[in-house]
Amino acid sequence: MPLRLIFMGTPDFAVPTLRELAAHGHEIAVVYTRAPKPGGRRGLALQPTPVEQEAQRLGIPVLTPKTLRTDEALAEFRAHNADAAVVVAYGMILPQPILDAPRLGCYNLHASLLPRWRGAAPINRAIMAGDAETGVMVMKMDVGLDTGDVAMGERLAISDAMTASDLHDQLAAIGAGLMARAMAALERGALTLTRQPEDGVTYAAKIEKAEAKIDWAKPAHAVLRHIHGLSPFPGAWSEVEVDGEAVRVKILRCTLSAGAGTPGEVLEDQLTIACGEGAIRIVELQRAGKAPMQAADFLRGTPLKRGASFS
Repeated sequence: MPLRLIFMGTPDFAVPTLRELAAHGHEIAVVYTRAPKPGGRRGLALQPTPVEQEAQRLGIPVLTPKTLRTDEALAEFRAHNADAAVVVAYGMILPQPILDAPRLGCYNLHASLLPRWRGAAPINRAIMAGDAETGVMVMKMDVGLDTGDVAMGERLAISDAMTASDLHDQLAAIGAGLMARAMAALERGALTLTRQPEDGVTYAAKIEKAEAKIDWAKPAHAVLRHIHGLSPFPGAWSEVEVDGEAVRVKILRCTLSAGAGTPGEVLEDQLTIACGEGAIRIVELQRAGKAPMQAADFLRGTPLKRGASFS
């Protein structure tokens, strides 16, 4: 028989998994997500999370508690009589009584090859660190930070062309299918769990704005991975002088390129920029207050000649 599930998630990354579980016939008793936040053009209207929007489309009840640590929250959670809970980027810590409430436990979809990149920003950190691959894993949750026993996983190569947005979308799709398979195995009583190894643990700390400034003195590959790991948000940035004024530019996509020069120097009129070793060519960028644009479009309005410098 299909499982009766509680789904807990918030951002776009979680939506494919919710959709996939519903499509596989599981009964989603309720969706837990974060409360709506002000948004829209003027920042006044409350915007429901992507998961809440999908739950509404599917006709699933939605709860947005501020905490799960009260007796009332626990009683409400237990009252759903769920076989299991599925958690995907929910954004709130689950205390032990909540973890213990579903008959078969709580299962999290995490976007890394655990135990590497436990924590808040595994997609960004994997790219920024120059990792050759990453993946998604389903684990049975405990009270630690992504320390639970692993049930299933899938690997994905990281190419130098991938941005955090690209990798996010691919892992979200792969993860949805992986969680559906995990719940099917759980339904059959055939889900096996393996303890995470103690070696190889790394932590994916939350991205801080101070990290976003580009250090052109680093080798070109490190610069490229830094740029792509922060694209599109918060966006790796640098400043360049335009008509005597320092203009901040976010670089969203680039490629490795031949060339050498002083770090940050524009080597030719196609936005090839020298790094500490080698160079990158900017493909897509964004001026403050403007929409993202291709490098050719930027140069039509802001010609940068050889010898100009990013700092």
